[in-house]
Amino acid sequence: MVGTRIRPSLLYMVKQVELVVRARLDELVKPAGITALQYTALTVLERHDGLSAAQLARDSFVTAQSMADLVRSLEGRGLVRRERNPRNRRELLILLTDAGRELLAGFADPVRELEERMVAELTAHQEEQFRQALSKAWQALSQP
Repeated sequence: MVGTRIRPSLLYMVKQVELVVRARLDELVKPAGITALQYTALTVLERHDGLSAAQLARDSFVTAQSMADLVRSLEGRGLVRRERNPRNRRELLILLTDAGRELLAGFADPVRELEERMVAELTAHQEEQFRQALSKAWQALSQP
């Protein structure tokens, strides 16, 4: 049919949002010399400090190899530190440093403003529904 427009798939739309969020976040944190992926890892540690590299990689949506490079970079900047797990001496835990916490605190307002911009056209109720829908979509795809 000529002139019939096919709606983009939800997967395509989710990817569009992901890419624009990542681009805006990269722009935001670039002056601090970090990337959106590094920022994400720092925020994960802010919520759950003392994770293994494997768990941090899973929670930050990157591969274990990427996380190894990322942690080395953040450690070199003094934003994270590694220490032995007292329950498993073979495992290193990654912890946020005071400098890492200060960096995150400095971006709290700009990141909040970015998120507010993303949902500015939604009512409070629609925003809550959006959060719930995203959570349910994630849960549905996270199950084996």
